[in-house]
Amino acid sequence: MFSKFQIHNLFLPKLVLITTLTFFSSCATGNEIIQQKPDVSKIGNTDVTCWMTDPGSSIFLKKQNVELNFSSNLNSNPTILVDSMTKYQTMDGFGFAMTGGSAFLINKLAAPDRSKLMNELFSNDSSSIGINYLRISIGASDLNSSVFSYDDIDPSKMDTALQNFSLKPDSFDLIPVLKSVITFNPGIKILGSPWSAPAWMKTNKSAKGGSLKIEYFGVYARYFVKYIQKMKEQGITIDAVTIQNEPLNPDNNPSMYMSADDQSNFVKQYLGPEFAKASITTKIILYDHNCDVYNYPISILNDPEARKFSDGSAFHLYAGSINALTTVHNAYPDKNVYFTEQWVGGPGNFAEDLKWHVKNLIIGAPRNWSKNVIEWNLASDPNYYPHTSGGCSTCQGGLTINNDVSRNVSYYIIAHASKFVPMGSIRIESNLVTNLPNVAYLTPDGKKVLIVLNESNSNKTFNIQFKKETVTHNLAAGSVATYIW
Repeated sequence: MFSKFQIHNLFLPKLVLITTLTFFSSCATGNEIIQQKPDVSKIGNTDVTCWMTDPGSSIFLKKQNVELNFSSNLNSNPTILVDSMTKYQTMDGFGFAMTGGSAFLINKLAAPDRSKLMNELFSNDSSSIGINYLRISIGASDLNSSVFSYDDIDPSKMDTALQNFSLKPDSFDLIPVLKSVITFNPGIKILGSPWSAPAWMKTNKSAKGGSLKIEYFGVYARYFVKYIQKMKEQGITIDAVTIQNEPLNPDNNPSMYMSADDQSNFVKQYLGPEFAKASITTKIILYDHNCDVYNYPISILNDPEARKFSDGSAFHLYAGSINALTTVHNAYPDKNVYFTEQWVGGPGNFAEDLKWHVKNLIIGAPRNWSKNVIEWNLASDPNYYPHTSGGCSTCQGGLTINNDVSRNVSYYIIAHASKFVPMGSIRIESNLVTNLPNVAYLTPDGKKVLIVLNESNSNKTFNIQFKKETVTHNLAAGSVATYIW
């Protein structure tokens, strides 16, 4: 089993040095990038509004001053047909992992700068990119500055009554930042994922590696319940949990190995019943690892007792194919699938990272039934800190926060969807055209949204067809556009 650090180059071209993009208010790549959510006011008499990112022309999520009008005229261009009558899954949202390190960096900003940034990221007003889904760690992830759980005691002892349970490690940064997020977006969905159980519950008595001892399955289930209840007391609703981040990767710090059989037993005999007993409605999501081992969640869902407590399965794409999500969906169409993590390895290659992530995640994951897309992670400093000793040392945030805030490629990857596709939007039918992968949505207010990538090395002129009328546009090589009408 490969970690994200070992297999990055299986999917992304060789890294080339690229200057981190820092934006200020005076130029075309400044605050004018962040305008409306979405600003679909017409330019002239245009029917379709277009927002574009074209790295080759230094255009970053910019509204295009072009008239795009539907007509019945025919031409021979490739055509993307959008059919709002054929509907698929309802979307929960697009966003980032709010790691402990991300929260620390955001929280240390001066109050006016922090408020301005939170508004830009999370609000529904004209300055926002409308992030509506966050993933957080239950205890520390490898992008915290140090390792902790919520019940840390001498590993040679035990606390089966969880008397030492405390959210204190997250009380300094993560919880205050989440409370701020909720003031800007009260309906945001939050997913919690543990990187490890407390060390005293594990076979190796360590936060790194090892497995959950079977005699602590019941205690660990109550640990989840207590976590959800204590977060609720802070005004933070946990919409869903995964049982273990990357259960087949025991090499991160922290980490914990969990077999499919153990996860199945934990869900059906302990976690599900404990949630039911405590009237916890938080969704239980299986797996939370790479697309290559899709039989892991299927094997759990094959068990009727485990299946009844399971909302669905979550995936990363450090190995395998995004099409695995459809395989799992087809096996159990009544269960949901989610996409919960993908990194950009710093320093990165903006143009190539943009193409790969948009094609595989923003377009590929929803076309394979995912209800969300989460990038890893929201913020890092210029040296990719904070992280634990042995944690990811080159994970580039959507934001780089130092004395100022710069916006990196994953910011734009997510924004091309989050800004225009609110929670509750429904994916609708659109056909695939060579070199123009795409995905379409119907928003709750009846807008149609189409996200298109030109993955070729040359400009492409194509049509968008809706209800027998077409509009024609030219998309530069390597660029991404979101169309709204």
